[in-house]
Amino acid sequence: MKTPVFVQLHHDSAEHIRQELLEGLTANLLPGGATVSPKFLYDALGSRLFEAITELPEYYPTRTEAGIFSAHAQTMARAVPSGATLIDLGAGNCGKAAALFGALTPSRYVAVDISADFLRATLTSLQRQYPAMDMVGVGLDFSHTLDLPPEAGAPSAGQRLLFYPGSSIGNFTPSQALVFLRQVRAACGPVAGSGLLIGVDLVKDAAELEAAYDDALGVTAAFNRNLVYKLNRLLGTDLRLADWAHHALFNHLESRIEMHLVAQRDLTVHWPGGQRAFSQGERIHTENSYKWTVAGFSQLLREAGFAEPLVWTDAPTVDAGRFAVMWASA
Repeated sequence: MKTPVFVQLHHDSAEHIRQELLEGLTANLLPGGATVSPKFLYDALGSRLFEAITELPEYYPTRTEAGIFSAHAQTMARAVPSGATLIDLGAGNCGKAAALFGALTPSRYVAVDISADFLRATLTSLQRQYPAMDMVGVGLDFSHTLDLPPEAGAPSAGQRLLFYPGSSIGNFTPSQALVFLRQVRAACGPVAGSGLLIGVDLVKDAAELEAAYDDALGVTAAFNRNLVYKLNRLLGTDLRLADWAHHALFNHLESRIEMHLVAQRDLTVHWPGGQRAFSQGERIHTENSYKWTVAGFSQLLREAGFAEPLVWTDAPTVDAGRFAVMWASA
């Protein structure tokens, strides 16, 4: 049996994290201009809460995407390269990619997440199930740059199938998404037949969108408000949970869901060496999730250098779908 290889490329110092968080908290370009990157939502508790969110009746993306893969896996398999290196971006527990191994038949699996150590147990277990497959865990923050290590295999060595499910592309602004997709196109390499298989959440009724990010049970609220505890740990702030409420809304103009923490009273947040006042109702912007039309995202893929994509949705016609999986050849 082969042994997985692990490479840690992302090394964030405590001081770098502190500076990034302080820049966001002190931003005041617009009313309520404070921001915190959504990556900080995912500590040990935050990740468990997000797993719970995916089980909620209001949260359609996970099960809708899974239904598309289940219904169309064989058709997808005929479109994507067989025996390719499958590069799983934001692999998490590797479950989505592993569920498709039988249909997509990769010869090599590269799981990319911010921490290679996080991937260790999962890849070790997967290796026992697929003893002949090369497996690599890469610790990389690809939201900044997608520079894969040599252990992932040379781009010219064979076909590459980059895999980015779960509509995580929605966390990027459209301009950021274009930059990222161009990096993905470059990572596909020069071998014909390589490409990107990606999940994209589509524009739909605002009430359905907002319910998915503000469920009746309050799990998403707990997920967002857990950031209060994390900021206190990382920055030494004196935030109080009772002072901050979860708020989600669909911004029609930007075509995105926004999540915020909203101050429930006038208050001042202190940390060693600084402070910031918040008025009642002022917000800390914690996440965006952009929603696309099939035509709009297809255009974005073409601008990034991909061919016209193949599209599968949960509806008889793609324009009626709530969620899309797209294969874009490089």
